[in-house]
Amino acid sequence: MGGNALHGGDWVAEVLKAHGVAQVFTLCGGHVSPILVGCKNRSIRVIDVRHEATAVFAADAVGRLSGTPGVAVVTAGPGATNTITAVKNARLAQSPVVLLVGAAATFLQGRGALQDIDQRALLKPHVKHMFAVRRIRGLVPAVEAAFRIARQRVPGPVAVECPVDLLYPEPVVRAWCQRRSAPPNLAARVADKYLTFRLNAIYRGSDQIRVAAPRDPAVETPHQSRVTRVAHLLREARRPLMLIGSQAVLDPSRAHHLANAAAQLGVPMYLSGMARGLLGKDHELLLRHQRRSALKECDVLMLVGVPCDFRLDYGRPINHAAQVISVNRRAREARRNLRPYLTVMGDPGRFVEMLPENVSGTRGRWSQWLGLLRRRDAERQQQIVRMADERSDRINPLELCRQIDANVTDNSVVVADGGDFVATASYTVRPRGPLCWMDPGVYGTLGVGAGFALGARLCRPDAQVWILFGDGSAGYSLSEYDTFVRHGIPVIGVVGNDACWSQIARDQVRLLGDDVACRLQHTDYHAVAEAFGGKGFLIKNASQVATVLEDARQCAERGHPVLINAHLATSSFREGSLSM
Repeated sequence: MGGNALHGGDWVAEVLKAHGVAQVFTLCGGHVSPILVGCKNRSIRVIDVRHEATAVFAADAVGRLSGTPGVAVVTAGPGATNTITAVKNARLAQSPVVLLVGAAATFLQGRGALQDIDQRALLKPHVKHMFAVRRIRGLVPAVEAAFRIARQRVPGPVAVECPVDLLYPEPVVRAWCQRRSAPPNLAARVADKYLTFRLNAIYRGSDQIRVAAPRDPAVETPHQSRVTRVAHLLREARRPLMLIGSQAVLDPSRAHHLANAAAQLGVPMYLSGMARGLLGKDHELLLRHQRRSALKECDVLMLVGVPCDFRLDYGRPINHAAQVISVNRRAREARRNLRPYLTVMGDPGRFVEMLPENVSGTRGRWSQWLGLLRRRDAERQQQIVRMADERSDRINPLELCRQIDANVTDNSVVVADGGDFVATASYTVRPRGPLCWMDPGVYGTLGVGAGFALGARLCRPDAQVWILFGDGSAGYSLSEYDTFVRHGIPVIGVVGNDACWSQIARDQVRLLGDDVACRLQHTDYHAVAEAFGGKGFLIKNASQVATVLEDARQCAERGHPVLINAHLATSSFREGSLSM
């Protein structure tokens, strides 16, 4: 390498260090070993997991909670293809992620090399940008650009394909390419000369590689004229409503500024996605139930980083006479399935921060409207309480979720990974602050639990991290309890075990009269966690819940990852909840 002691893997690690990366997530492979060793030598923690999807989910969580792109490093071929679902989840959730993908040597691609496939064709549709590096001097610029693009405008994953011959030390690669058969014939000598020419081209300029200082991306601030118009609409409104979604908290450093501004504004609001917990658990403006009724009656509706997709029933519940204000970083999402009265382009969080100084004296003016919404909210909450009090031979899922809520601390992060049980928890488990609730997002992906919890705990080492698993979703990442044990990650997992894919079965049986493929068993998930070195608990009746949850918390405080296997009763709480 022209006298330069650093190999390609070192240079990649140098870029990660310059960007403040504290850890990378990986499942090892020979194609990417130099990156991992380079990271370790620079005190970047290498977290090796049991499935590549977990590595990307963990990087996704880091991106959401820190604002710095999370980094996943995976090997070529099946290592890359195993990430596709997680990469797509990050893209749709607008999470900044940098995916470093190994690849066959540049001079062997297309010749039947180990794990050599067209990875670019597979990944390119699901990332913001795909870099294919062909020279060692291109590694640093590509990885630097990946960090920049991952955070620009609407964040998302960016992939960099790093061929193995660009990562290992030059002498090692040249030794691999030497022919050992003798005497060489003419064809072999020609091939050797061509190979030498290719290697010289690959390494040319390696002595001129430099790592640049990272720059924060510019954030598009909504135009003041739009803020002024919205302020006027609010001053005239009698029944305003605000829905705040994940895009409003893409800049985690400003989450508390957003919360303060939303509270000052005084508009009744519903929160979704990563915005859940923005105002704590009991704020007077925060509503949790009867959103559909509120949408039908509001006269001004602000969709703050919330697209009008299936989660809003494509806009059907919205009052047709309402003045809808859609605030979004992406024009297509701002207008998805509706024609807003006013579209505001730019960062939704900054938009809310700008509003209070333009809307003075409004706090309290909508007290009658807020009072109506809160009464409805309280009525629905009382219905849930009554349903939670219903007893059976197993544990009422609503009661279990209420008990979990009572054990969630102010610094807890709750990771939601499942269908029916997790959706039930969304009604009853209240995140205590901004960025304290993590769910997959619009893609509805199962299997995020272990990766999200891993990333969350590493970003917030003092936090209590809960994973709420459905028994179906637990099957995707239960093996990561091995990862939690090896790396000292003390999470508290709770499996809502009703031996069924209940979210599917409920409507499948009602509509089609058959539960085929929906039935599971009351598997000993806690025993699996114990086998990996964690602590497992089994709960079969309601009288055990409080004691076991307290024991689980104490185990986690002592540094042990915990899994609680809770046998649930059948519930009708979410009948008719099938989404399309």
